[in-house]
Amino acid sequence: MQAELVELARYRLEKAKECLRDAQDAALESRLANSVNRSYYSMFHATRALLALSGFDSQKHSSIIGYFNQHYVAKGEIDPVYHQMLSNAFRDEIRPIMTTFFFVSRDEAEQQLDNAVKFVAALEKYIDKSIHL
Repeated sequence: MQAELVELARYRLEKAKECLRDAQDAALESRLANSVNRSYYSMFHATRALLALSGFDSQKHSSIIGYFNQHYVAKGEIDPVYHQMLSNAFRDEIRPIMTTFFFVSRDEAEQQLDNAVKFVAALEKYIDKSIHL
């Protein structure tokens, strides 16, 4: 595996963890919409970290999610539950753009944060395994 791709994957994974910490801080401060946003971006950056290993990137979130689904989930490399988590988080991320009034409940924010923690951990484990093959 190319050293540059491994370095990029690790950089993006650290960015994912930083967003996850931001999401946790925002939840503690009852900034729930911000927590949902940071939770999504932690998952998004973790996904981009994984895709860096295969040399794929895109500026479109939907392309990142589609590639993840097609090349990792559909092939049985990653459990489909993680694609569902990412898709739901993306939907929740664009919801404020599509609606006039946007409200995030504490339960929603906590569920999103819990999913993000699981998602980032799962992708980190997969990335680490892939790097050390």
